[in-house]
Amino acid sequence: MATRELTADNFDEVTHGEGIVLVDFWAAWCGPCVRFAPIFERVSEKHPDIVFAKVDTEAEALLSQEFEIRSIPTIMAIRDGVLVYQQSGALPEQALESLIGLVRELDMDEVRTRAVAA
Repeated sequence: MATRELTADNFDEVTHGEGIVLVDFWAAWCGPCVRFAPIFERVSEKHPDIVFAKVDTEAEALLSQEFEIRSIPTIMAIRDGVLVYQQSGALPEQALESLIGLVRELDMDEVRTRAVAA
């Protein structure tokens, strides 16, 4: 599955539904972003049930500000509309696969209960 481009116009629509969305905040001038892009794309092909999306931080400065993106690439994992992971830095392919496994295993009822308690 090819990655989707996210903008301020479609971000909520894509990320607030059921399922897993992985978001890569990137920029064309960012060396680590450029090196991570083929890994992100390759892993997306292995997981057609997951939405893989990219946010160009140069074109979508408001989204970058909203999520306090200070360093790129930044990877976010959203499951069932809940942000469950956010970290700066390019991930090796195996680490990205491990992250997907962890996100799949989450008990979302427990995640929501903890979010309400916090």
